[in-house]
Amino acid sequence: MYSPPFEITNKILNLVAQITERVGALTATLQQPFPTPMLRKENRIKTIQSSLAIENNTLTIEQVTAIVEGKHVLGVPNEIQEVKNAIDAYNLLLQLDPYNQKDLLKAHKAMMANLIDQAGYFRGGGVGVFDATHCVHLAPPASRVNELMNDLFEWVKHTNVHPLVSSSVFHYEFEFIHPFADGNGRMGRMWQTLLLAQWNPLFYWVPVETIVKEHQQEYYDAINRCDNKGDSTLFVEFMLQCLSESLQDLGTEKGTEKSTEKLIRIIRENPDITIAEMCKLVGLSDKGVRKNLDKLKQQGILQRIGPAKGGHWKVNEA
Repeated sequence: MYSPPFEITNKILNLVAQITERVGALTATLQQPFPTPMLRKENRIKTIQSSLAIENNTLTIEQVTAIVEGKHVLGVPNEIQEVKNAIDAYNLLLQLDPYNQKDLLKAHKAMMANLIDQAGYFRGGGVGVFDATHCVHLAPPASRVNELMNDLFEWVKHTNVHPLVSSSVFHYEFEFIHPFADGNGRMGRMWQTLLLAQWNPLFYWVPVETIVKEHQQEYYDAINRCDNKGDSTLFVEFMLQCLSESLQDLGTEKGTEKSTEKLIRIIRENPDITIAEMCKLVGLSDKGVRKNLDKLKQQGILQRIGPAKGGHWKVNEA
């Protein structure tokens, strides 16, 4: 059986231990496999916006949110189509088998519909990755794509390597093969998410793409360095670091979410409460409380009735 070349370094071992610990802590805190609906929606929007931004889509998080909510958005038609397609593709995520190539093609068809002619099919011609001046990666010929993808799927299905590592190796090998005429980056990131979710369902909702976007040049550099070296070790280390940071951010968001729930409760109990009193009861700074209040007002959950002095809060129960 084909086995992709990579090494298990001390850095990889330490990151796997760190990620496993964070997953355990988050799972215990959440007391369920998924975050709350609000947090799931926010993280899915972050995932879509960040993954497409890596591919030079210029739509903002606010515009992507509006599209998700079915609102009309002004923007480049192709970029709006990319967002709509990504929404459709990620809506399939819970139904897809990460070890089934037909499901990969199904997801690609959703991701690239009305953008390329070969949506849902492996490429029929040569393809390369270019920077501003030259080709940085020439993918294997189209005649080898089926064979290489078969080998890769067989390996990831049967390997005994930890899923955190094997999913990262798969991601790199997928980008190296570049099986599609377009959409390889967003599909590679999505498929790693799907592979990780088979290990722990929490990963359905972890917006790893947000961290990858923050380190976009490092992402490309890791791929290029692995191409030159002939194995995926450096890319695995990079992706594990991104996963660890993403889980850390999710833990922070969960803490914020708990503070928000507490804030709603104390306002419901005392509509005349002051911000200073909220700070003491919730355990947040003035800035933290105001940020949460602004977010709740934007979401239509909270209203301020009357002036700052003499007014009161209203929680919209619906």
